[in-house]
Amino acid sequence: MSFEIGTDEDPRHFHEELGDNVGTRLNWLRAAVLGANDGIVSTAGVVMGVAGATDDSGAIVIAGIAALTAGALSMGAGEYVSVSTQRDSERSILGLEAAELRQMPKTEERELAAMYVEKGLSPETAEKVARELTEHDALRAHADIEFGIDPDNLTNPWHAAWASMLAFTVGALLPLLIVAFVPDSVRVLVTVLSVVAALALTGFVSARIGYSPRLPAVLRNVSGGLLAMGVTYLIGTLAGTTLG
Repeated sequence: MSFEIGTDEDPRHFHEELGDNVGTRLNWLRAAVLGANDGIVSTAGVVMGVAGATDDSGAIVIAGIAALTAGALSMGAGEYVSVSTQRDSERSILGLEAAELRQMPKTEERELAAMYVEKGLSPETAEKVARELTEHDALRAHADIEFGIDPDNLTNPWHAAWASMLAFTVGALLPLLIVAFVPDSVRVLVTVLSVVAALALTGFVSARIGYSPRLPAVLRNVSGGLLAMGVTYLIGTLAGTTLG
């Protein structure tokens, strides 16, 4: 891949913009985007399903509030459990690696050199790099090359949980407010158009921040949301016709 110096594609500009804590940034991004998308799609699906079954605005709004509350709490709890498990695993790995470094430092240093040889360094250079890194911070060196872990920057379950819960709430407010304040005659149409626009925006923003292709992200978000709303609206319509 080639870059033109002085443009937005200059790799030096890219590195500065990306920053050093890319793992933390992407973890927050994942939690926030997942939460926002789930909030938009799940709440829109619920209100669309209920709207397909009944014209009662009160029932639709209550269903939307219940979906928002349950979804936000579920997202926060689920993200906390998931990231806590990941953090526990990272701590266990670091503990095991620290024990191995105390028990057989020379073997670990040779292992580190071998991994750098596999990455393309000459044996002489790899041995020198391994020795210097071991003298500076052996645990950090092994954690980085073997497991991709930064001992000083472990994943934070509370950050992920709050990011998911708040993002879910913000996303869920869109279809809920539309259902609450838009006239019955255009409620479904306005909800669909607004949700499509919101999902396109979250897809674009996530791709922009994550330096990934934007069109595929937008298409995934929008198509998934349309499918969810269409299926739930159809089910709601069938249920309303059968039970009504």
